[in-house]
Amino acid sequence: MPSDCVYRAVIRTKFVKIPINTPILGKEELSAVISVVKSGGLTSASKDGGKNVQEFEKLVRTFVKTKYAVSVNSGTAALQAALYALDIKKGDEVIVPSFTFVASANAVASTGAKPIFADILKGNFTIDPESIEKKITRKTRAIMPVHLYGHISSIAKIRDIAKKYNLSVVEDAAQSLGSSFKGKQTGTFFEVGCYSLYPGKVITSGEGGVIVTNSKKLFEKLQMIRNHGMIKGYDSKVFGLNLRLPEINAAIAKIQMKKLPKFIESRRRNAKILSDLLSDTKIKIPIEADGEKFNWSLYTIATKNRDSILKKLNSKGIGAAVYYPIPVHKIPIYATKSKLNNTDWASKHVMSLPVHPKVSGKNVEYIAKSVRELLNE
Repeated sequence: MPSDCVYRAVIRTKFVKIPINTPILGKEELSAVISVVKSGGLTSASKDGGKNVQEFEKLVRTFVKTKYAVSVNSGTAALQAALYALDIKKGDEVIVPSFTFVASANAVASTGAKPIFADILKGNFTIDPESIEKKITRKTRAIMPVHLYGHISSIAKIRDIAKKYNLSVVEDAAQSLGSSFKGKQTGTFFEVGCYSLYPGKVITSGEGGVIVTNSKKLFEKLQMIRNHGMIKGYDSKVFGLNLRLPEINAAIAKIQMKKLPKFIESRRRNAKILSDLLSDTKIKIPIEADGEKFNWSLYTIATKNRDSILKKLNSKGIGAAVYYPIPVHKIPIYATKSKLNNTDWASKHVMSLPVHPKVSGKNVEYIAKSVRELLNE
């Protein structure tokens, strides 16, 4: 879910002093890129990928504690490959939230299946289990919960529904790498989980994604899917595409993975300061439930007069932004008459504030002070 695809009040980018998100790259990433360029090994069509791809995947496996990881060239490609691996096809239905980036639905549609839009919980903006169950038909094959903003979907309830109706679950963890529930990482609760490495995420490779699973069968299939279905070359066993992660991107991602714990620590510190300073206001602030630990990919509040406040924050140099002003079920290619009350409410009230590692303590205090002042106008 690309973080530059947001709604902002009319303001020139050059006036925004505190961006909503920004890639944090240093000398280590530059050195890693130069090393790849000098080697000439820019990519690899081998089953296991190139040296940097393999090293990056090992770091991901270790961090999230899964048996397997398969890197690809975008978060969307990760979702596509996961759905292909589960044999989702034309005539099938996959239940997704409408309050998310369009990539979730597009990945489903790319298989020939139909995305079926469910409502969200007003509490944390993730898919509503009750709405999921109401949307199930004889054509339903899978559920795709989205851990939006780094918040955590209703794992236990979704698991019960999936078991009851014999459905697969693909975790769209694009924004939640590093978020956990009772010590277990998002993306690892079901058959397969997908992360994004887009520049607006907690770590980046420029463009990229990664899929995790504990299933050897799915792992081997995913390796083929990202490489035109091939194993040794010119021997395609399944349908696949060129979804490979280039070595330059993998080299960046490898360094970023090593920095991830510190990135999350900074985000959590900034989020706590914001929550402490805004807790006594009328706005709805994000709250971690028992056992939850967010990566704070986005710090998202909800308030009336959202658009007016957003415009004034932007004018003060605060890169507040809206994810997502138009629910997917209302955009032209998917326009439906679905009645999703909480989704519609969220699209008109939510707003995200900067908490990334480059936001200083003084910045956070300035953001909180500005919000408070605008609420009192």
